Amino acid sequence: MTPGSNLPLTSVRVAVDVAAPVRLDVSGLLLTADGKVRSDDDFIFYNQPSGPGVTYRSGGGSAPDAVVVDTAAVPAGIEKIVVTASPDGAGQTFQGVEPTATVRDADNGTVLASFTPPRLGAETALVVMEVYRRGGAWKVRAVGQGYANGLAGIATDFGVTVDEAPAAPAAPPAVTAPAPPPPAAAPADPRLAPPAPAAPPAAPPAPPAPAAPGRINLDKGRVSLRKNETVSLVKAGRPLLSQVKMGLGWEPAFRGKDIDLDASVIAYGPRRNHLDSCYFGKLSILNGAIKHSGDNLTGEGEGDDEVIVVDLGRIPAEATGLVFTVNSFTGQKFTEVAKAYCRLVDAATDEELVRFDLTGAEPQTGVMMAKLIKQFSGEWEMTAMGDFVKSRTVRGMVKPAAQAL
Repeated sequence: MTPGSNLPLTSVRVAVDVAAPVRLDVSGLLLTADGKVRSDDDFIFYNQPSGPGVTYRSGGGSAPDAVVVDTAAVPAGIEKIVVTASPDGAGQTFQGVEPTATVRDADNGTVLASFTPPRLGAETALVVMEVYRRGGAWKVRAVGQGYANGLAGIATDFGVTVDEAPAAPAAPPAVTAPAPPPPAAAPADPRLAPPAPAAPPAAPPAPPAPAAPGRINLDKGRVSLRKNETVSLVKAGRPLLSQVKMGLGWEPAFRGKDIDLDASVIAYGPRRNHLDSCYFGKLSILNGAIKHSGDNLTGEGEGDDEVIVVDLGRIPAEATGLVFTVNSFTGQKFTEVAKAYCRLVDAATDEELVRFDLTGAEPQTGVMMAKLIKQFSGEWEMTAMGDFVKSRTVRGMVKPAAQAL
């Protein structure tokens, strides 16, 4: 599986285990429709190994830990179970650690799916996968969302109470030492205990990495995405399979200076294998299912600078991922670019469906703007990216874009 992809579950009871070269702590959280736990009882881990329909299973050190989900026993108010992992070593990150989540039939061990999150680094905890309801059926989705502040960041985001450390007394009385205060109740999971306060002035805690956003669709009209957010291209319960236009635009950051950028789209198969690239030198790929409008040499003027037309209904079955990129062939950096954006438009009505405005810039010559990923159900999902790459051509984007799928 690739990030954002999903599969229907063919087993009522499934186990999600997470393996890595180092020992991992694996946990599960039962979430309602608002993305929160109902209480701390919905946090399932080694010190609280069972909840309604969800249990923690220890690997005993010789096998990976797992979260087992009995979908028939999950309460009606629970919409999804997220499976998390964090390195067991204090302060250890996922740098150089490649975890793999495997979904198995919990009764016979048959492998149903597997997922290895790409591009991990300073994260100290990870939302790996989620088991969720959709239309009365159960599915599994690959997530791979990292957090920089450990399991406490994940727990807090999903509504689990994390006990605060007691404040140190200001100063002891001059004559009589006070009786020691009663010990604070330790959190059930020692991984959730906040660090001891540093000597003043204390550095502010690192902000959590953004939580994995919930999936939204097009039913309420135009969707404005932020980086890493995803929208399902579904309207009124039906996948959008008509022609759409991906418009990409930019302006020079300094007036009177032309900016020559090139928009492209790279097509991949289900194993992140490169199928073809559509750009100013190759204006049509996949038997005409994807077409490019041609090169814009200045970036001046209103509206989209370059447009790529995608006929979702004609995309061949072997193409499951599209990554839209912009490159500066002449070597100008994106710090010289203003108002870069991409927007998805219904080609029949010119209605803008989804928009992503690039709010930051790095001194690089390439950027991955957005990706479209085809789900097992046939629907497409668009995710805003905004990831910068050192590459002046689409050819140099093929490998990093594959890793980003």
